[in-house]
Amino acid sequence: MALFEIVLVLLFAGALFAIWSDRLGVPYPALLALAGALIALIPGGPGIILQPDLALALFVAPTLLDAAYDASPRDLKRNLVSVVGLAIVLVIVTVAAVAWAARLAVPGMGWAPAIALGAIVAPPDASAAAAVLRRLRPPHRQMVILEGESLFNDATALLIYRLSVGAALTGSFSAWKVAPLLLLSCGGGLAVGWALARLQILLAGRVRDIPISVLLQFVGTFAVWLIADRLGLSPIITMVAFAMTLARQIGGRTDAHHRIASYVVWDVAVLVLNVLAFVLIGLQLRGIVSRMHGREWGSYAACAGAVCAAAVLVRLVWAPVFVGVVRWKRMRFGPRDPELMPTFRNAALASWCGMRGIVTLATALALPDGPTGFPFRDLIVFSAFSVVLFTLVLQGLTLPPLMRLLKLHDDGSVDREIAVARAETAQAALRVLQERGGDSPEAALLKSEYRARLLEEAAGSEPSTQGAGQDLPGLQRLAVQSQRESLRDLRARDVIGDDAFHVVEEEIDLLELTAEARVRPAPEA
Repeated sequence: MALFEIVLVLLFAGALFAIWSDRLGVPYPALLALAGALIALIPGGPGIILQPDLALALFVAPTLLDAAYDASPRDLKRNLVSVVGLAIVLVIVTVAAVAWAARLAVPGMGWAPAIALGAIVAPPDASAAAAVLRRLRPPHRQMVILEGESLFNDATALLIYRLSVGAALTGSFSAWKVAPLLLLSCGGGLAVGWALARLQILLAGRVRDIPISVLLQFVGTFAVWLIADRLGLSPIITMVAFAMTLARQIGGRTDAHHRIASYVVWDVAVLVLNVLAFVLIGLQLRGIVSRMHGREWGSYAACAGAVCAAAVLVRLVWAPVFVGVVRWKRMRFGPRDPELMPTFRNAALASWCGMRGIVTLATALALPDGPTGFPFRDLIVFSAFSVVLFTLVLQGLTLPPLMRLLKLHDDGSVDREIAVARAETAQAALRVLQERGGDSPEAALLKSEYRARLLEEAAGSEPSTQGAGQDLPGLQRLAVQSQRESLRDLRARDVIGDDAFHVVEEEIDLLELTAEARVRPAPEA
């Protein structure tokens, strides 16, 4: 009961933190990290231990699907070199640096637990940085790179994490056996993720009830993770493939009611999972703090400080070096496209977007506990939370002023694509109205609205969804459907990316709801 009461209080606090974070311009996980630290200091709280596999499935699967669903394959492909540099190379370098720093601070720590610690703290949580950056509107390419990093750095880190945990528990490691398994887990994960997404789409098309549809989405998300894990595949690669296939195949085909309800529920679920992760890590830390005596405080503080320094400094050094190499290569060998040429101001911003979050907490919680648990578990959990707290608070609070100092501004690329999508979808609606509606009064009314939408877009104002309250169900449904098909076609041809797609898709949803409002009978007097 005490745990339930704490969770309720923290959920309420999480809602307040989300409101305050908007006003303060800081990511709400930074406030949650402070709350988790306070929980660790509360005496007499309940103790709880999660099963290792449950921690990863519970916290990582939904948040990863939420991020991967919005990712744009076109934009990721265009920035593949930068994403790979951050998501794979930088993660490996960070793991090595953190393991070396941890062993310097605690000489008795073996390489396997040190590497596990490095894998836990290596992947940044770009959603925390994105929560701040979206309000400040940085260049779109910068956001694509950071969000792409957050999708694939978890896969790199989790593979290293599982290998190191297995080596620490069994005392053996064979590179010759591991290499084929890694290839199989990644390649198989892509194939299984695609296949499960197609199955989910098939099932979703047969369910019209909204609560059941949303429930099946949650069941499907956790099922994908568990199936991949049982098959020995990479759950993260499988989940990314699953979510991106869903977004490309089902996006634009579901109706407004299902999509709006789904988005709202997922937003709430991600917030709740973030709150629960910090609650559980706070409870874990309370037990760790109660077991620390005498000189252990000094060794724990030294290890945490060394790990924090290594995790932050490696990224600070890596970003400008990587940008310098990319600029030299493109200046010498091409292409010299200014839009694809990274700058050192971009590097400075990326180097300070290394905030750790829920993935670090989940992998720390997933370490085996108990009498025969993981060596140095308490020290690793303490150090991991220290990195999360340090990066979220320090970098989260200083990111807005750094952004203003660097004077990086939105390049307007997404706005231009949104304008194209609005114009093309409105033209598609006009064509279908002319073909199916002819010169009827209802068709004339809808044509006037869509022409006004085109004029408003040309003038740079927001499109209007106001209209007369006539009985126009059939024609407006046809117009909305033609807009959805046009929008899907624009994305399929890479004329627009997923960011513009989702904005215009939301506007079409509003038009669909407006159409339904028109056909409802007026209330009786």
